[in-house]
Amino acid sequence: MGTSLDGKLVVAISSRALFDFEEENKVFEQGLGPTKDRAYMNLQLDKLDEPAKPGVAFSMVRKLLAFNDDQAQRVEVVILSRNDPVSGMRVFRSAQHYGLPIERGSFTRGQSPWRYLKPLHANLFLSTHLSDVRAALDAGVPAAQVYPQSALASDAHPHEVRIAFDGDAVLFSDEAERVFQAQGLSAFQKHERDKALEPLSAGPFKPLLAALHRLQQEGTPAMRIRTALVTARSAPAHERAIRTLMDWNIEVDEAMFLGGLAKGEFLREFEPDFFFDDQTGHIESASRHVPSGHVASGVANALKTETLQTEVKRS
Repeated sequence: MGTSLDGKLVVAISSRALFDFEEENKVFEQGLGPTKDRAYMNLQLDKLDEPAKPGVAFSMVRKLLAFNDDQAQRVEVVILSRNDPVSGMRVFRSAQHYGLPIERGSFTRGQSPWRYLKPLHANLFLSTHLSDVRAALDAGVPAAQVYPQSALASDAHPHEVRIAFDGDAVLFSDEAERVFQAQGLSAFQKHERDKALEPLSAGPFKPLLAALHRLQQEGTPAMRIRTALVTARSAPAHERAIRTLMDWNIEVDEAMFLGGLAKGEFLREFEPDFFFDDQTGHIESASRHVPSGHVASGVANALKTETLQTEVKRS
């Protein structure tokens, strides 16, 4: 029987999301012509024996891999990178240096790697490339654009994976967000109050939350999971969000209904290993305090794309 990833939580991640390759990336960006990656490749080869520093998603990946033990291999992490195969050697050596049991990877030398998510049955894709993230989301894979400038995770909770999620357009569909964007806050509050007993449809990250919930139930003495819903909703719109999670039979450990307050300082206190949100303003606030990623889905991102396209046409 061949090897299978069935039943595992599969995280696909780019090399820049896992390791700090920002200095090397500057060399790549400065390159010219069809072989602009040559200087980058040479630099990575020169640094082959120098482990890369941990990147934004490093803490979350390391803790998730700690769910594996002699009894079960519950988590698989796969490198899915636009890097070239030569640079891939340094990625694997860096993982080995930190004791990360990462064995699989695809290196596509500038081409988008998102198409390999389907055979991996990935539960999550993290990349610094927005176009790859959008393609993954369109294919039904939970995906986020990692902000490389994000603060790194706190080391205060070594035996607990802490992950925080926005609600609308992330865990939930953007149904309510569309009402807010079109009609304003009062209409949004009325809409959610009237539909408090009607569960929201699933958003792009519901499958990941469900997979984390299953992983938590399987359990291991070495590691736990703690999740938080961090949303701009406030009462009375809170009830529909809570009832939706109850309908899914999925629990979160904390729920913050902030009523439009900036999320960054609250997240700083929660100390997540990663935070997912669909609004760039919230990510920019959060990234000053915690590892953060932009979920490029929902009406807010569609409206932003339309605005940018209009500005390009006018210019």
